[in-house]
Amino acid sequence: MQVVVDTLDEPKPGPKWARFFEASWPEYREWFLQEGDRARPTYLASRRALQRHMPELMETYGRLMELAGGSDLAARGLALYCPPPYLTACSQAAWTRSEPMLVRNYDYAPRLWEKLLVRTHWRRRVLGMSDCLWGLLDGVNDAGLCVSLSFGGRKQVGDGFGIPLILRYVLETCDTTGEATEVLQRVPSHMSYSITLLDASVDHATVFVTPDRGAQVTRNFVATNHQEAVEWSAYAKATRSAERLSTLSLRLSDPTETAARFVQRFLEAPAFGTRHEQGYGTLYTAVYRPKQRSVSLLWPQYRWEQSLDRFDDQSFTTSFAAAPA
Repeated sequence: MQVVVDTLDEPKPGPKWARFFEASWPEYREWFLQEGDRARPTYLASRRALQRHMPELMETYGRLMELAGGSDLAARGLALYCPPPYLTACSQAAWTRSEPMLVRNYDYAPRLWEKLLVRTHWRRRVLGMSDCLWGLLDGVNDAGLCVSLSFGGRKQVGDGFGIPLILRYVLETCDTTGEATEVLQRVPSHMSYSITLLDASVDHATVFVTPDRGAQVTRNFVATNHQEAVEWSAYAKATRSAERLSTLSLRLSDPTETAARFVQRFLEAPAFGTRHEQGYGTLYTAVYRPKQRSVSLLWPQYRWEQSLDRFDDQSFTTSFAAAPA
């Protein structure tokens, strides 16, 4: 299955983002309204929540609303406040020895992936994989702070923001892992996620955010699709969450493991998923390096290098392949 991964290199929101929104909004609109219009907060409630919790994003939010046409529905969708629930199945790990890096697999349904790597300079320079039109699945900023998300394996949904927008906010406003953990404890998430952080000083953390328990800051190096314990057993079994966590943790603690070999683990079973039709297939492996402010996007037969300083603004064709035996 071949896919085209595109790029968007635009310092401030402008015509490139407007074209991307125009192409993407019909499917996002359908997703946003899947439970009916009344199931989603009003524009006023959404704007107030964004102003209260992430005021530094308001200027960009206003500009994006203009580019999107200024409709009530688009403004509510862009606020990403109390959106419909969505699930992913990811693995991620902070490697803090030589060549510090944040490695992650993003596992999701191929048709729902935006397939867009963005470099922006809204409040500061940020590079990452786009989601929800202006949010991020993972990324790095000009301070060298790296971040990625994985679903936390719980069904509870509450009042809060979609996690891609929270990750964007972290990278727009934080320099360090410590600052990012404070943000993740303060800004409410509408579902449970594990957020792994690594900064230029090689400080790391994994934060368990939830809609009903607050956020818990841990020193965990590895996260998959459950938090302290498996709570949704059927989902954990379907995504092999415990097996992935155990395998990656074991390899990470092995003193003979090299950085290159550890990255390769993400392209092998059990970390590498092939169940794309069920929505659990690995769509890409990302290796973020805080000191270089760079990312390597990997597939079993491909490698694509990008950084904040050297960004190749063109599309890239790759394919999803079965994991090696």
